[in-house]
Amino acid sequence: MRADFCGNRGWKSLLNLAKRRMQLRQTMAVMKAAVVTSYKEAMAYRSHMAVSIFVGPVFFLTQVFIWRAVYSTRTTLNGLTLEQMLTYYGISAVIGYFTYDSADWDLQWLIRTGGFLTFMLRPVTYGYYALGQKIGHRIMAFLVEIIPIYLIFIFLFRINLIPAAPGWAVLSILLSFVLIFLTNYSIGISAFWLTKTDGLRRAFQTMRDLSAGSIIPLTFFPEVMQKILFFLPFQFISYVPTRVFIGSYELAGMKLTIPEVVGLQFGAVLVMFGVCKILWHFGIKRFTGVGT
Repeated sequence: MRADFCGNRGWKSLLNLAKRRMQLRQTMAVMKAAVVTSYKEAMAYRSHMAVSIFVGPVFFLTQVFIWRAVYSTRTTLNGLTLEQMLTYYGISAVIGYFTYDSADWDLQWLIRTGGFLTFMLRPVTYGYYALGQKIGHRIMAFLVEIIPIYLIFIFLFRINLIPAAPGWAVLSILLSFVLIFLTNYSIGISAFWLTKTDGLRRAFQTMRDLSAGSIIPLTFFPEVMQKILFFLPFQFISYVPTRVFIGSYELAGMKLTIPEVVGLQFGAVLVMFGVCKILWHFGIKRFTGVGT
């Protein structure tokens, strides 16, 4: 009797394991198809994407003029020289090209128009499909945008874009890639309640960019604000990968080693993944499929 019970439980465990493996293969197949499809779609509109090759350097040139004026009467500002400041912005800009994401807009548009209904009938969670889309889009961007921008920054602006620790820098940028997707995806999920999330998206993007160090380095904030920002996930989107790229990390008077700060970044990704799962669990129950 006991042997039969243990045997039945063993068979159920094996069946569950086989089912999970099948689901994983199915999910990976769908993500691969999404990557290929998104890449081909981006290839068709690569001229539109290539416009950023001109926009990015012009924006950075504006930063050069501003900071040269600021540094005209001083050699350092908050411990940074002009060269270090421009290096920070150059690295941050390149990382921004790599991690760019529109999951929030895509999801809210599908929910608002009712197009999300088709994904309810597909054998994979929309989140994995959306991540596959982003990967395919950014692979194309790597060829059309990132490599030219990288070369322009090195040879035209003389920015040092050689990471201090290449392995840690790549890992940190990849974690930033996933984290910004998860945060934007969470904002997109809010459309299950709000339908139109344009105002929320703009407010969130402004707060995110400011809190992530994309507008100014976080060390320029008052110490009290730095301590608050240290416990928010936004620093791991831009500030942390930029500092890992440079080779040192400091915020709110705390200096961490590169492995330590990348470990915290990985923890932030896990927390944000949990937040997405919770929001999705409650949000999907509110979908009606009506659209506008």
